[in-house]
Amino acid sequence: METLEEPGLCFPQLFNASCRKHTTPRSETLFIYILLSCMSVLTVTLNLLVIISISHFRQLHTPTNTILLSLGVSDLLVGLIVMPFQILLTEPCWFLGDLVCVVFFFFGFITVPASVVNMVLISVDRYMAICDPLHHPTKITQRRVQVCVVLCWVYCAFYSFVILYDNLKQPGRFNSCYGECVINIIGALHIVISFIIPISSIIVLYMRVFVVAVSQARSMRSHVAAVKLQRSLTVTVQRSELKAARTLGIVVAVFLMCYCPYFCVSLSGYNITMASSTNTFMNILLLLNSCFNPVIYAFFYPWFRKAIKVIVTFEILQPRSCQTNIL
Repeated sequence: METLEEPGLCFPQLFNASCRKHTTPRSETLFIYILLSCMSVLTVTLNLLVIISISHFRQLHTPTNTILLSLGVSDLLVGLIVMPFQILLTEPCWFLGDLVCVVFFFFGFITVPASVVNMVLISVDRYMAICDPLHHPTKITQRRVQVCVVLCWVYCAFYSFVILYDNLKQPGRFNSCYGECVINIIGALHIVISFIIPISSIIVLYMRVFVVAVSQARSMRSHVAAVKLQRSLTVTVQRSELKAARTLGIVVAVFLMCYCPYFCVSLSGYNITMASSTNTFMNILLLLNSCFNPVIYAFFYPWFRKAIKVIVTFEILQPRSCQTNIL
């Protein structure tokens, strides 16, 4: 009977088949709960503002903002589903069943990669706008962008299904005991698709944008004697390019800061316990990118601040508010 009353087991009635509860300091657990809860609320709020702004105001219905809208949706789902799921994973035991465990991971492997792929699409759009501005309006059309966004989500759903196929086919097959939430994936494939290819693409595009921006700056200095109107236009273009280059530079820095710890440990082959503090910290850092994205991509634009003012003052409820001059 003492075994049945064993407090160190997740399911005492299952005897030795049950997992043992891992002990975590109460202060550390409370800190993680508060941090993840705040991250979840902030991520959902910021991305919801992005979604409402771009969806409601007609002036913002552009190809570039369509990608921003898709990014906002993916990051919103990260804050709404993945972050609360991460809170549950910090618990000593998993009580929701094997199927729920796999389903949560399935949605996680859709939303987080979708956020990364949308970042790549935005980098491509900015690259075309800066490096080939004459053909940008004809090549990056609303129709093509919408098709790319749909393909992005289809690709991420297919990727999630493929990488979790064995887990979906037989939920819980990789658990060593009752009370675990463990999945098995092809680590090399996950690292290449979710990290190496996206970050390589973003860095290459950013370097190209940076080179063009520097070239434009030198060209401007060499044509100081040009007519006043032409010089004014050159200054405007050069400033726009440098601003875009700075934005993409921040994107690369934040992406590396959030994703490098997780994937560097994965590349090293070092094995980390699922519910350990180290694993929790790396997952929190990775998810934090979805909270930073609306700040990087939206708060840098004046139209977003104007849109927020219209939303929070409830002017958005007035008739024809969708035609408000935001730009």
